[in-house]
Amino acid sequence: MMVPFSKELYEKQVVPALMEELHCKNVHCVPKMEKIVLNMRLNAEAEKAHVEQLIKELSLISGQKPLLIRAKKSISNFKLRKGMLIALKVTLRGNRMYEFWERLVHIVLPVIRDFRGVSKRMDKRGNLNIGIEDHSIFPEIKIESNSRKNDGLDIAIVTTAKNPQESLLLYQKLGMVFRE
Repeated sequence: MMVPFSKELYEKQVVPALMEELHCKNVHCVPKMEKIVLNMRLNAEAEKAHVEQLIKELSLISGQKPLLIRAKKSISNFKLRKGMLIALKVTLRGNRMYEFWERLVHIVLPVIRDFRGVSKRMDKRGNLNIGIEDHSIFPEIKIESNSRKNDGLDIAIVTTAKNPQESLLLYQKLGMVFRE
């Protein structure tokens, strides 16, 4: 199995550069991407055929079968019953994570109209959350089969960084473009 380009880039160029910039003495204290979580919320009244299509498309995007998330309790105001399917989730690690990162940074995000970069807003640990309004911008999705309304996709990128500044350096060195 081939090693993804971004993983090779991380190991050969990013780690030494970050060790120098962050004054790390040990390779293990350099921040790295831990996992990427893809989440797709479903409508309470979603039809079975629509849900099956979304499962297939999320499988194509991520390269693995999504986990089906069901409601833990009933909420009548949202027409939600206990056990009802409410979301699809995929957690990517290792080579699949780096392959997805490459597609996201180099193919998907630049395709977005008026894309000026990702927001620098992160949580206190430096984890980045990106919301994509239409998941059909991924090259794996055939637009002809997507004849319904657009479904969003949430992308959470989790790192081992201690603060947002460290993770911002990591993301920039791996090719992510940020807004000023």
